[in-house]
Amino acid sequence: MTPSRRDFVAMLLGAPLAAACGSATPALPPGIVVETGREAGHRAVRDLATAPMPAIVRSHRVVIVGAGVAGLAAAWELQHRGVSDIVVLELDAVAGGTARGATGAVTPYPWGAHYIVAPTKEQTDLITLLREMQAIEGETPDGTPIVSEELRCRELEERVLAHGRWYEGLYLSAGATIDDQRQYQAFQAEVLRLSALRDGSGRRIFALPRSSAGAPGDLAALDTITFATWLDQHRFTSERLRWLCDYACRDDYGLLAADTSAFAGLLYFAARQHASPADALAPAMKSPAIDYQSVITWPEGNAALVRHLARGVTVHTGYAVAQARPDGSLVALGPDGPIGFHAERVILAVPGFVADHLVPGRARVPADYGAWAVANLHLRGRPRERRGAPPAWDSVIRDSPSLGYVSATHQRGRDRGPTVFTWFYPFTDDGPAARRKVDGAGYAEWAEVALADLSRAHEDIRSQVERIEVAFWGHGMIRPRPGMMLAPARAARHAPLGKLHFAHTDLSGLALFEEAFDHGLRAAREVAAALA
Repeated sequence: MTPSRRDFVAMLLGAPLAAACGSATPALPPGIVVETGREAGHRAVRDLATAPMPAIVRSHRVVIVGAGVAGLAAAWELQHRGVSDIVVLELDAVAGGTARGATGAVTPYPWGAHYIVAPTKEQTDLITLLREMQAIEGETPDGTPIVSEELRCRELEERVLAHGRWYEGLYLSAGATIDDQRQYQAFQAEVLRLSALRDGSGRRIFALPRSSAGAPGDLAALDTITFATWLDQHRFTSERLRWLCDYACRDDYGLLAADTSAFAGLLYFAARQHASPADALAPAMKSPAIDYQSVITWPEGNAALVRHLARGVTVHTGYAVAQARPDGSLVALGPDGPIGFHAERVILAVPGFVADHLVPGRARVPADYGAWAVANLHLRGRPRERRGAPPAWDSVIRDSPSLGYVSATHQRGRDRGPTVFTWFYPFTDDGPAARRKVDGAGYAEWAEVALADLSRAHEDIRSQVERIEVAFWGHGMIRPRPGMMLAPARAARHAPLGKLHFAHTDLSGLALFEEAFDHGLRAAREVAAALA
């Protein structure tokens, strides 16, 4: 049964906001719900159950299943290594997965992942990619790459709406007590210390991608408790600090701190800093000199990276793979019916639960997938601003379960006139429960939620919206609940099975670009070595 628009607002944003909407249901602008592969996948499963065995079998040197970041990174790396006759099979109508984007009359805009963190000098593969994209303009004396000015997020980067006005940054300093400030500084000092820790080989323990990180040693115990428990243990009780930690977990992991692995929660902060080994000796109460890495972004978000990785790559969309065998054979359902493929090597760049379905008998590990909703609101003009900080790239509403919105034209310096606001809503509850919660919801329900939420920040936003597009990612990302990220069995799933190789963020337990890119490169290098 489809809930009413008002009931849907109450369910996702709370009864008070639904009550504020009133009993009337104002007319909505035109719009659509964008297909993200859910219907195509379910349809393919049904069709494949009765489909005849494929009469056509195509042979290729390498077949990659999945045109998300991992699959396209694998194809990019194989091309660099001189491997030819590569095809990528993608279920959706477009490549990119949750890093896809689109282009409108006013600006390109993202459909999911919309930034990366500037690389450290140790992230040589990412630096190579960014150099190809002409995104690196030099380096510092110590070898740290300098990202091109036009890609470093333009000020103001972030702002938060609290008590009816905008404040710069995400941590709410205004009105903070002396104890709030003390706890925030102590937390930053501890994060700085952790960010500088190295293992016996000199590798940072809190680093991305995880393949470059040092052995966690005793710190592996952090993966057995929640981030909230760690905060409790360190007597970090400040509501402002706890909100920031919750926001960080919702932003990157689709979880609350009470459900996130403490190792993952600390990684969010510690892996985003430039830190030297000497910083590890800083006293716990020292006022920390935090040096966060800058954010790199494009109007269309990480779709810019996807577009570059896909250059020269043959991607076949609308292909649902039903079976993958260790001998390199695949059975798929394409636009023209069942079809077989045979390859010297296959890379399965798909979520773990999909790979497990395609390859029966593969060793399993516990996994949890979070759902997301994304709405792109096309505006004819800017809605009225509340007092306080000026417009920012990322605008967060402090008392909302959403993550607020990013402005697609901010990076181009266009603070007036038409734009696109991309609104994000993470479902922090149980994945299946989230999917059941929104079952039956259509465009009207989703559009009403996005408008009701953003009306907190911009009372006249309805009058400025020309069109709304909504996407629901039912299995949007793997989530690092306690015990899932550093589980020994997870590393075992990296290993090839016959001619099958595996590449996806699920293998790290973290749905981040750095992990998808790294796993794609690893799988490609395995394949290149096998073909040599």
